[in-house]
Amino acid sequence: MGFVTQCTAALTLLFLSAISTVASETILTVSGLPVASGSEATVEFELEELRRIGEITFSTTTPWTEGEQTFTGVPLATFVSSLDLKAGVLKATAVNDYAVEIPVSEALFDGPIIAYLKNDERMSIREKGPLWLVYPYDSDAKFRTEIVYSRSIWQLDRIVVSE
Repeated sequence: MGFVTQCTAALTLLFLSAISTVASETILTVSGLPVASGSEATVEFELEELRRIGEITFSTTTPWTEGEQTFTGVPLATFVSSLDLKAGVLKATAVNDYAVEIPVSEALFDGPIIAYLKNDERMSIREKGPLWLVYPYDSDAKFRTEIVYSRSIWQLDRIVVSE
């Protein structure tokens, strides 16, 4: 095997390894989950795990983008239900440590999604990703308030559940 062939094979393996790593990386960590023993658990989610919970798509304008955008993600209500949460507070935190608190009672209603696609594309950190809590702002005036805008956290990477 020649040097060029060996280098090509090595680069191909490196590339495939990098793709595998990116495809299976944790994009959301949820901690503080109550368990039967009275202790707390932490769960890490990869993109495909979030998608399996259930996803929806809607289009809306936002105060932070130009024109109508299409977002795909797991409804926050469905996500909270999958964790079997009935009460408490979700402290959602971004990569830059910006944090917001969302009462679980408010997450139980239709509304926001944990978006992982914008216009059918994954969002980079620069594009407010990898996850963005997006409300259907155009669908109802109740989604166009300062409280909702403040909870529209982008670069979301972790949630802590508390009472």
